Order: sequence, then structure tokens, then C-alpha cells
Amino acid sequence: MLHAWSAPSTRRFFPSSPAEEERPLRLAAARGERVAFQVVFRTGEQPCTVSAAVSAPIPATLRRVGYVPVEQLTAGVPAEEIDGLAHLPGPAPDPLLEQTEIPAGPHETHSFWVTAAVPPAVGPGAYEVRVALRPEGGEPRQVSAVLDVHRAVLPPREGFPVTNWLYADALCDHYGVEPFGDRFWQVLDPYLRNNAEHGSDTMYVPLLTPALDGVKRPTQLLGVHRDGDGYRFDWTLVQRWIRACRAHGISGFEWSHLFTQWGAAHAPRVYEGHGAGGRALWADGTGATSPTYEAFLARLLPELERFLDAEGLVGRSWFHLSDEPSGDEALANYRAARQLLRTVAPWMRVTDALSDVRFAAEGLIDVPVPIVETAPEFLAGGFPAWAYFCNVPRGHYVNRLMDTPLPKLRMLGWLLHRSGAQGFLHWGYNYWYRHLTSELVDPYRVTDGGRALPSGDCFAVYPGESGPVDSTRWEVFAESLQDLALLRHSGVGPQDPLLGELHDFARFPRDPRWVGRARRHVLDRVAAVQARD
Repeated sequence: MLHAWSAPSTRRFFPSSPAEEERPLRLAAARGERVAFQVVFRTGEQPCTVSAAVSAPIPATLRRVGYVPVEQLTAGVPAEEIDGLAHLPGPAPDPLLEQTEIPAGPHETHSFWVTAAVPPAVGPGAYEVRVALRPEGGEPRQVSAVLDVHRAVLPPREGFPVTNWLYADALCDHYGVEPFGDRFWQVLDPYLRNNAEHGSDTMYVPLLTPALDGVKRPTQLLGVHRDGDGYRFDWTLVQRWIRACRAHGISGFEWSHLFTQWGAAHAPRVYEGHGAGGRALWADGTGATSPTYEAFLARLLPELERFLDAEGLVGRSWFHLSDEPSGDEALANYRAARQLLRTVAPWMRVTDALSDVRFAAEGLIDVPVPIVETAPEFLAGGFPAWAYFCNVPRGHYVNRLMDTPLPKLRMLGWLLHRSGAQGFLHWGYNYWYRHLTSELVDPYRVTDGGRALPSGDCFAVYPGESGPVDSTRWEVFAESLQDLALLRHSGVGPQDPLLGELHDFARFPRDPRWVGRARRHVLDRVAAVQARD
């Protein structure tokens, strides 16, 4: 016998999760929002293939929630903050597969993920989304959820950049395409669209091969050629990348790091041409402020400024010096590199992921991006900071890992608004490698960078035949950004009593019902603002 029920998007169901009683599920939605829920079933004594179909008066799609291995739990996290403690290590629900049929064994739990896209022009009211489950050889079942569509319309999220770093080398290696050939652009396009659909409005531009995560396959958009004692540059592919992003509404751009990771000790690898021959312009270990690299930057950066001006990107660009510098030596190196940039490109404003407030206090960085643990310190100091998380912080902090409770992740948009942060960054959109190597892994089998990082830190999407395969974490992350957009348009300020239970990125409500209640209040406020406008 098949037991079936509905559940919100913030629940994880494992193969051994017990059956639950079906309860009415109602979800509040603004017009223009994407809202998700799950239809879950558990089999009886016999194996059973279950197919599903969705019907609704508004556009709705259905996908299968697949399982991937989590080989070890995230360290440094108390038991009550781990989702699936009774089931992990083991298979964890994460990829959303374009399948409407599940072959289930006896006494197994599986789920389908239903996404309803509420049209902006639909009338307010209650809309029932039905899912028919048809077990092979058994009686069909129907499970549904009701969407209470509010009169408020989801506003655009403006003035709050969100970026998740896309790795062009991972696309090349997984799909077997050469960088920046015609097939590459076909592969790239659905990944850009997917970013935009999930709330990312800012894209990393590999002007130079990103100085991130070890020695990487050359993916250098900028054509670089020696010209006597100097250099000449070809911006054709850079322009094509920008236009590909803009075609999907991506309007902000991060430019590749100009110095090496974790402290700006050296010049990055820059290649002749676009790097196809692997011929570097200087030896590894060339100093960050060496005459060789200073001469290169003195030619490159004025041309970059002219390119940005011609493309209308000066006010929509974010420039990186070095990723995650920390410690006294890195501070000294960063200080020297920053002085070099001020000499050759005084117009350039620097944005970097770093969590030592001394960099901001010295005026070395214009827009710091501290980790969520130290972001309150930057913001309290009056620095216009973004925020980020990666494999840390852990413990009670919000994160996007495969054993992070999804209700915590759903709170991210609320926490960003409450904190006063001015943007958000994550490094791992599609890093499908063994960490710090160029060895490609199968992310459906290796979810932790080769036991180097917590499962889920390296990527938010999986590679599919024709584009990205979403994860449950990526979908809930996008829902949290919708909450952020509503908040920013509602008149609910960071100090509003509604947010009084949100103290920082570690101390906040975990109960999904809190979000449900708060959203209804915010939707009313948004509707009032829109009525006045």
C-alpha cells in the first residue's frame, strides 16, 4: 500500500524517513513568485514504480528528488543543527531530476518536487495544485497544496548584488568543449539563465584565468599578445561574455582577481592569446608588485576602464584584488598590491571576500565581503559590507550545506536584510573538482570535493545533458532571495519589531512557521506600498 502526503520545500526526506500523516498545506505567494512544495510517498512491503503528474490552474512543473552520497557529516556542528542525523552518512536528497517516475523498493520514502510559477497578472485568490500518484499495479492517489496568491506583486530586487561564482573550466571539462568555441557558448547559456532565475544578478567574468582554487585550466577571455616592450589586448570574447549575461538580465559583473589567492603574494597566471597553448607571460612566483607585473597592469587597466565606459559598466562592476587574505603577512602584501592599483588605476574600487576588519579600517578595501560570522563587526564599524559563507562558519550559523537544515537556509534573505548587508557572495556554483586540483569529479557521486569540504559547499547545481540540474538547496536559496526582495520593498526596515527575533547569522528562528507568519505580514506591507505607487 502506498502512503502519500504533501510537505513544504524546507523538509528533507531520506529513503528511510518514516511515513507521515497527510495534513492540509497552504502556501502564501506574491504574484510573480516561484513557490515549491513536495509530494512524498512511502512504499509498503513490495517494490513499486510510482509515476506522477501535476495539474493546476497556474503553470506548475514536477521533478523527482534524487539522492547523492554524503560520506561524512559536517564537523563542528551540534547534533540539533544537523539535518538527517538519523540517516547520514548515506544518501541525501538534493538533485532535482527531470523525471516523473520513481522505481522504489519496499519500505522506501521518495518525493517529487513541485514548482508553481505564479503569473504576475493572475488574480489574487486560492489556487489548488494537484499531484496524481500512480503506483504500478495499485490504486492511484492524489495529493494537493493550496497557494494563497496575494494581491502583492513580487518586486525586482534592486541595489543588492548577489553572485555565485560560475567556473567556466568546469563546464569545458564536463561537457568536453574547448573554451570559448561555438559549442562553449551553447553550454554556458542555460547556466547563465539558471543563475538569473534563482536570483543571481551579478556574474564573475574570467577576464584572466581566475586565481582561485589551485592551478586551473586556462579560461582567459582577454586576448593578450606581446607588442614590442608592451602588450595589446583583444576584448572580443569579453564583450561576448557580457552580452550573453545581459541577455538573461544579469546586470552586474565581477572582474577576475588581479593577484593570487589568500594574500596577494604573486601575480596570477596570464597567458599568451587566450591560453590555448599554455604559454604564460611570466614564471610562477613572479611578485605581485614586481616591475614585470606592474608594467602589465599599467597597460591593461587603462584599457579596461575604456572598455567598461564604452559598455556602460563602470557603475555595475566589482573589482577583486585577492580572495580571502588573512594574517599579518597577507595584510602587508595586500597593502602593497592596493597601493600599486591606486597608482595605475586610481578609479578602481576593490571588493573582496575577507574577514579581518583591519583591511577595512586601513581603507585598503572599498566594499568588504566578510564571512557571516564577522559581518556584524564590519557593519557596526560603518563599512558598506556584503556577506558570504562557505564551508565555514559552522555550528549554529546559516549555511547551504547538504546537512544544513533547509529552514535555516530559508532564513538567509531575512538575515541579510536584518543585518544591513549590501550584497551576498558564494564561491561554489559549479565547482565540480577534487578540491585544489584540476581533477574533475562526478558530483552525483562526490559531493565534498574529495572529502576536502563539507558536502554541498562546492556546488549548488549538477551537470545535466542540456544544462544545470537544480538542487533542493539552490531552490530554497532562491526562495530566500524572493523574501529579501519583498522585504526591501515593504518598508519593513532592519530594526522593525517584526525582525526582533533575528539577532545575527547564528541566532534566529528555525521554525518554518515563523517565515509563513512573517511573509503574510510583509506581503500586506508590499501591497500597501504598491497601492500608493
